[in-house]
Amino acid sequence: MSAVVDAERKFAEQPRLPLIAVADLARAFAWHDGREISAAEFLADVFELAERLPDARYAVNLCTQRYDFLVAFCAAIAVGQTNLLPAARAPQAIDEVLRVYPDHYALTDEAIALPAGLRQVSVPDARSGDGAFFSNLSIPSAQVVAIGFTSGSTGAPKANPKTWGGFAASSALNAQALAQLGAAPQILATVPPQHMYGLELSVLLPLRSSAAIHTAQPLFPADIATALAQLPAPRVLVTTPFHLRTLIESRIELPPLAGVVTATAPLTSQLAHEVEERYATHVLELFGSTETCVIAQRRTARDDAWNLYDGIDLQPQPDGTLVHAPHFEASMLLQDVIELLPQHRFALRGRSSDLLEIAGKRASLADITRRLLAIDGVEDAHVFQLDADANSVRRLAALVVAPELDEAAILCALRHSLDAVFLPRPLKRVAALPRNATGKLPREAVLEMLAR
Repeated sequence: MSAVVDAERKFAEQPRLPLIAVADLARAFAWHDGREISAAEFLADVFELAERLPDARYAVNLCTQRYDFLVAFCAAIAVGQTNLLPAARAPQAIDEVLRVYPDHYALTDEAIALPAGLRQVSVPDARSGDGAFFSNLSIPSAQVVAIGFTSGSTGAPKANPKTWGGFAASSALNAQALAQLGAAPQILATVPPQHMYGLELSVLLPLRSSAAIHTAQPLFPADIATALAQLPAPRVLVTTPFHLRTLIESRIELPPLAGVVTATAPLTSQLAHEVEERYATHVLELFGSTETCVIAQRRTARDDAWNLYDGIDLQPQPDGTLVHAPHFEASMLLQDVIELLPQHRFALRGRSSDLLEIAGKRASLADITRRLLAIDGVEDAHVFQLDADANSVRRLAALVVAPELDEAAILCALRHSLDAVFLPRPLKRVAALPRNATGKLPREAVLEMLAR
C-alpha cells in the first residue's frame, strides 16, 4: 500500500473526505454476474490496482465494464492522480486530450485502438478475496480527481476539472433527490460511466451513498430486463429518453421498479406518462451539464417546471444563465435560457444557441424538432444550423428517421405548423440518427451523415 500512503502524506494538510461515505463496509456495493460485491471487497480491488499504477499525473480511464471503471477511477484517485474522461474512445479523441495533458497513461479492461506510444495498465476482471483487512480511504477535498469533457454536440469538447469535495457535495444532492424512490436504491444504468451523467449516477452514488450498482451496461430491452431481475428491490433504472422509447415500443415486461431516472436529452411528458403507467413507477428527469453536474429535477409526467437542488441559484443573463452553488469554485455560465418561478423552480425556454431570428421572425431549433417529431410517421429527428456560408448565412438542416415517408412528404407536413422561412433545407431522411451511448448527437457525426 506504499503508493496510497505516499499520496496521503502528500496531501496531509488538506481537509479530507472518505472515499466511501457509508461506514458499513460489509454492505452491498455492486452486483456482478449475479454475485454481490461488498464495499470491503471493492476497496481490496482498489488497493491492489493502486500498487501497480505508474508514477504519472493523469490516468486516461478507458475501462468499459462499470466495475472495472470504478476500481480504476478510485485507484487513480488513491495515489493522487487525475482521471481523464474523453468524450469518445476513438483514437483521435483520445489523442486530442493527451496533447493537452502530458505525463499520462491509460487504464483499460479490453483491447482498444490507442494512440501510438501510450502506456497502458490492464484492469483485470478478477475479484479479490473478502477484503476485510482493508480500511476506508480519505481523499483531499481540493484534489482534482477527474477532468470531464463535454459531448461535442454543440461544438468542440471542453474540459471541466472536478474536485473530490465538489463531487461529494453534488452527490449528496443527487442522493437526496433519489431518496424519494426508496432507501438504498439498487441501480442499473444503461449509460456509460465516462459521461458525467453516468459518472454521477453509477460511479459516485455507490461511493457517496448507500446505493449499489449493477456492473452491466445493457442496451437492448431483453438485456435490461435480465439485468434488473438480478437486482434486489428497490430497483432504479438510470437511462435516457432514447432507451425509454425503445423499452415502450418493445412491450417487454420488467421487474418492479421503484423509479426511473433519465437525462441527456429532453423527455416528453407523453413518454414519461407511458413509462409510469406501463411499469407502475415514477420517472424522475434530471437537469444538469458537464460543467455543473446535476442541479435540478422534476417528475415530467406531472410537471413542466424544474425544482432546483438545495443551495443552487440561477441568474438569467443575455447569453444564457449563471449557476451559483456553494461547492462551485466559480459561477458557471450555461447556454440555457430559463424563466425563474416561485418556490425555487424554473422553466426551461431553450438554449441561447438554439434561438433563431430570420426575416424578423423568431423560432428555436428545439421547437422545430418537436414539430417534426409530431408528424405521423416520423420516428426520430434532429434540426441544426450549418456553419456560415460565404455570405455569412447559416442555413437550417435536418436529419429525419421516417421509413414510410419521403423528404417531400415530410416538408409538406411541416409547412402546416411552421413558417416557411424556418423549413430546414436540406432535410435528409436516414435509417437512424448517429446517437452516442448517452443518446446525444455529436455535431461532427451529424455533419458527416448529412454529407453522405
